[in-house]
Amino acid sequence: MTSKFETLRLDHVGRSFAGQQALVDLTMDIHAGEFIALLGPSGCGKSTALNCLAGLLPLTTGSLWIDGTRIDTVPPEKRDFGMVFQNYALFPHMSVAKNISFGLQMRRVPKEEMRRRVTEALDIVKLTDYAARLPGQLSGGQQQRVAIARAIVTEPRLVLMDEPLSNLDAKLRLDMRGEIRRLHQSLGLTTVYVTHDQEEALSMADRLVVLRLGHVQQIGTPQELHSNPANYYVADFMGYRNILEMSATRVSGQSVSAQGEGITLTGTAYHSQVAQDDSVKVAIRPEDVTILDQAGPDSFPVTVEVSEYRGSSVALDASTSSGKLLHLIHDQAIAPGQTVYVHVNPERVLVYPESLPDDGILPTPDEDEL
Repeated sequence: MTSKFETLRLDHVGRSFAGQQALVDLTMDIHAGEFIALLGPSGCGKSTALNCLAGLLPLTTGSLWIDGTRIDTVPPEKRDFGMVFQNYALFPHMSVAKNISFGLQMRRVPKEEMRRRVTEALDIVKLTDYAARLPGQLSGGQQQRVAIARAIVTEPRLVLMDEPLSNLDAKLRLDMRGEIRRLHQSLGLTTVYVTHDQEEALSMADRLVVLRLGHVQQIGTPQELHSNPANYYVADFMGYRNILEMSATRVSGQSVSAQGEGITLTGTAYHSQVAQDDSVKVAIRPEDVTILDQAGPDSFPVTVEVSEYRGSSVALDASTSSGKLLHLIHDQAIAPGQTVYVHVNPERVLVYPESLPDDGILPTPDEDEL
């Protein structure tokens, strides 16, 4: 299976519902063979963007182009896209094989060709022995495989996936992540994938698009977003669980010292200018906090509140002198009530302005209600 286009362009794409903006000015190029993840919480606009791509929602503003040909005016069934829904959307009265062949029947594919493609699709998703079963006789993971087979059997030029793993248990989600990525690579698919799970997005995507209130916050590779988030909202999604409200007390170039929450920290402002006395958000990953047995240079005391064993590590919740809860990672348990000292390398502390680029926009309706 080969990609059937070179570039899909989203040009200032927007969508409103009853005057409220659910998606605002989304502009990007998607190249053949890429795996793109749209990432954000419920209501951020990611499913709206996917449905606009699919043609299930008309655009309010902007346009969609494939290799210079405009497609947002083309009906959904003629865009040659495959779709995998969150709830699988299988026909309960049809066998696995008939579910997979449905799209081919709609396209009036000859029977011999249809039989060959269905057989290949069943083999690809490892369900050959389940062809005659009904969806209700399958596990959740097997039903999801049927939904994927149905989406790829038509050999679409783009595959759209809307939270396809959210109904599966944790272990099965992990297995299916690898399976979807394997299919994407082995079949040469171009995939746009919606998720709220940053670990899922980081492990699968070539590039991520982080959305907030319909606005793009950052587009980049997993490495770029993980190491250099554009603002504290993106940082929060990328694992910087400690977001502290502080005040900048000294600024020298990109180096910023800040006070608040009963502590003083020095960090780096990569993306925005921060001035002295500005209110700032300081972002720190739990694994970047060093726990000490005694006070050291630039350390501060915290009191352990919760110690949670996680196999290879221990997750700790500890409070500062002001009562601010910090999330930490350590290699051994520390008893609740014990005071320890912590230190964070300034290179691992990110400092951001308190405001975000789209602060003040009306909150969008929950996508499940649209």
